[in-house]
Amino acid sequence: MRYFRFVSDQTNIRFMAGRRTAFYVSITLIIASVIAFGIKGLNYGIDFRGGILIEVQVPAGASIGTMRESLGSLGLGEVTLQEFGAPDDILIRVERQEGGEVAQLAAVAVVKDRLAEDLGADLDYRRTEFVGPKVGAELISSGIKAVISALLAMMVYIWFRFEWQFSLGAVAALLHDVILTVGMFAITGLEFNLATVAAILLIVGYSLNDTVVVYDRVRENLRKYKKLVLVEVLNRSINDTLTRTLMTSITTMLALLALYILGGAIIADFSIALIWGVLVGTYSSIFIAAPLLINLRLRHSSDSADSDVGQKTDSS
Repeated sequence: MRYFRFVSDQTNIRFMAGRRTAFYVSITLIIASVIAFGIKGLNYGIDFRGGILIEVQVPAGASIGTMRESLGSLGLGEVTLQEFGAPDDILIRVERQEGGEVAQLAAVAVVKDRLAEDLGADLDYRRTEFVGPKVGAELISSGIKAVISALLAMMVYIWFRFEWQFSLGAVAALLHDVILTVGMFAITGLEFNLATVAAILLIVGYSLNDTVVVYDRVRENLRKYKKLVLVEVLNRSINDTLTRTLMTSITTMLALLALYILGGAIIADFSIALIWGVLVGTYSSIFIAAPLLINLRLRHSSDSADSDVGQKTDSS
């Protein structure tokens, strides 16, 4: 019985021939991302800017979409709603209002009046909180620390699992993916919130998984093909893992597209971030992480288990 394969076993694509072009493209995108971030900044959501949180229990069967549309027409700026635990437990976030505490209290009163008109006066308000800009700044700081901690932990892991060249190459590819993702949000103006930070951490994990698969095959082929130059080993390794890379990327993309189409506005930005992350993560594992091993002058296996060294590497 023959199985369907995206890529033939005899595929021999010369990926390393395009490594310089890929580097130039990546550098251009990174510069554009940094400039966009510096000039436009990010469109921070309520999580980071601060605002009003209202948790309310609504009657069974109440439409969260109708509630979102109704509250969005109040002129209070950004208003988001999501289920919080049970289907009838709704968390409402309202953009921070200008004018201090009095303005915040007035906004809460307006929201409650509209909910009373739409759903009746007998609603159970579980909590009402005001999130100030200071808390938002702390969340930004925590998000940055989370991403940096993840990168450092992964660098240490790969260093012990492989060699230092693999570690630096993987972290460079992950930084590439994070910068391009943040740049995409800066350029498009999509809302950047805590869900986006979670998406970036997922992108880091996905990209690292792709990179480790390629690196594992590189290490194996370095030991297996001792007379091949490094460029040929990298080409062979990427071709060997290409079917797995494409299968993983395509199936993940299908799931994310379904999430984007069917998940509604509340997770649209989260889905877009992950879709973008899968694309750049797949690209970086092939055209960034692998070619960097050439620039970092990785040599054929010199470990005692193989005790066969001195093979030629191509650093061009």
